[in-house]
Amino acid sequence: MPSSQLPGASPSEIDIVQLFQQLWASKWLIALIAALATAAALAYALLVVPTYQVDVLLRPIQTKALEAVNIEGLYAMTPREALERVGNELAAYSGRLEYFEAHPELFQQLNTEGLSPEQAFWKFNQDAFSMQQTDLKKAPQAAPFFRLSMQYPQGMDGAAILNGMLASTIENERQRILDDLQARIDGRLQFLEQDIEGKRASYQASKEGKIARLLEADSIRRAGLEDELRALRGRLKMVRGSRIQQLNEAIQIATRLGIVKPTTPGALGEVGQDGSRSVFRTEVNNQQIPLYFMGVDALTAERDTLLKRKGDDFTEPRVATIQQELKQLENNREVQYLQARKGEERFFENIDKLRGEQARLQTLRASDLKIELVRVDQKAATPLRPIKPRKALVVALGLLGGLALGVLVALVRAMLRAPRQRVQEDSLPPGVVSLDRSLSGT
Repeated sequence: MPSSQLPGASPSEIDIVQLFQQLWASKWLIALIAALATAAALAYALLVVPTYQVDVLLRPIQTKALEAVNIEGLYAMTPREALERVGNELAAYSGRLEYFEAHPELFQQLNTEGLSPEQAFWKFNQDAFSMQQTDLKKAPQAAPFFRLSMQYPQGMDGAAILNGMLASTIENERQRILDDLQARIDGRLQFLEQDIEGKRASYQASKEGKIARLLEADSIRRAGLEDELRALRGRLKMVRGSRIQQLNEAIQIATRLGIVKPTTPGALGEVGQDGSRSVFRTEVNNQQIPLYFMGVDALTAERDTLLKRKGDDFTEPRVATIQQELKQLENNREVQYLQARKGEERFFENIDKLRGEQARLQTLRASDLKIELVRVDQKAATPLRPIKPRKALVVALGLLGGLALGVLVALVRAMLRAPRQRVQEDSLPPGVVSLDRSLSGT
């Protein structure tokens, strides 16, 4: 018979009645083991240091709470981004360590194992903190949240620690955002000043270039008019000299012909005829009458006048026009106004927009802005009972475990006694039952 088989059972089956009889025979042993296990569990539940848990729940703030930092073209932040920044900072070990170093009095119970303060806090951080947040991949439309939980031993003010850590984290992140905003404001102001200075330099170069072009155009125009005036005066002088020569020739011809007074070719042909008759003569001639028909007196008078002439400007209207234009070119009013212009900044391109933005940013101080980053939906509060150990559960598990262990011990004990009992039964005469078996009720 195998050693694992109960006494009186066939190799292929187990006698349930005999099994319960064996367990009932060992009831005091099972009760003793169960009592010892229950006592051990109760002692553990009473002696172990209770562990408590506190939680904080964060949700996005309303959009209007971030209007102060949402400056167009400079800074932009949504409520979800603000929540993620605070949540990520809460999950960072560096932020927790910074709070621990700033408030060592709240963590005095951690220095109980001979570790350095940093080692003790690192160990505490590994087991104490847990973070839960919205899984946007599984539920994109779900309302975002961050839940930070902290477990701590009895004697620590967990609610004060977690609330203080949350307040410190929010304030630090708020200060980082405001510092970042101020840095962007300063950078934008510097850029605007550089842009204005660039426009000033560009304006000065443009103005000087325009003045130079205007003066150059005036100089070119003046030189052209002066050249035209000299050429025109030269031409007039040549015309006058040519006229004098023509008059001299005509005077010589008129002198030889004896023409003293103006006459005509027809009248000149009747010289010496009978003058008693009155004749009216009409001449039609499509050719110009030679100049000497003007007579010596008229020609001499005209020649003497031309010789005495000091200038010929009055004979050509263009001379007066050129002189008028030259007079106007003496003063370029556009150049004068450009040189005398004051408040030149008003003429810069888009200067009103730049100055307006500069004035607005100069009055803006990030440190004076009041913003909220998250909505604390649930603050940490001192719990009413620890999360572990659960004394009733521990005692119940100790009792169940003791019963199971007692039953196991009873079964093992019965299996160890079975071979010895069978040997004793085999050595007795038929019809005689062993004392041990009769005592056990089999």
